[in-house]
Amino acid sequence: MIRTTTAINDLALSITRIFDAPRSLVFRVWSTPEHLARWWGPKDFSVPSVKTDFREGGAWRACIRSPEGQDYWASGVYREIAEPHRIVFTFTWEEENAMETVVTVTLEEVGEKTRLTFHQTPFPTPESRDGHTEGWEECMDRLGAYVTAQKEEMG
Repeated sequence: MIRTTTAINDLALSITRIFDAPRSLVFRVWSTPEHLARWWGPKDFSVPSVKTDFREGGAWRACIRSPEGQDYWASGVYREIAEPHRIVFTFTWEEENAMETVVTVTLEEVGEKTRLTFHQTPFPTPESRDGHTEGWEECMDRLGAYVTAQKEEMG
C-alpha cells in the first residue's frame, strides 16, 4: 500500500493511499454501516454503533470506543454522493464547542487498484489537524487491511 499524508495548509489534512482492491469495493465499505463497523477508527478501537442514511442530505452517526472503554461519538450529513468515485460529508465530534469539518473522499481507478484521497477541512488549529492526522492514518491502515481481506473473500 502506498501512503502519503500532507498538511495542505494550517487548517486542512489530506491523505492519499493506494489500495489493492477495486474501486467498487472501496466505495462499498465507505457506504454501508456493516462495513464501516469493521474498520472505522484508530488502531485498537472498536465501533459499537454506526448508523447511516447513505444518500445526499442523509445523516450518519458513529461511536468509536478506545481500548480503555472511552466512547467518542461523531456525526454528520452526506453532502454529495457520486458512486463510485466521490463522497462528501460533514464530520463533527459530539462534544461542547466542536467544530464541523467537511470530509471529501475521492476514489480513482489505478489499474486493478484504487487511489483514495481523503481531505478534511477546516480545523480550528494546526494542533487539532495534527491530532486527527494520526487517527485517520490508523483508520486508513485498517481500511487497507479490511478491503484486502474482503477482496480475498470475493475470490
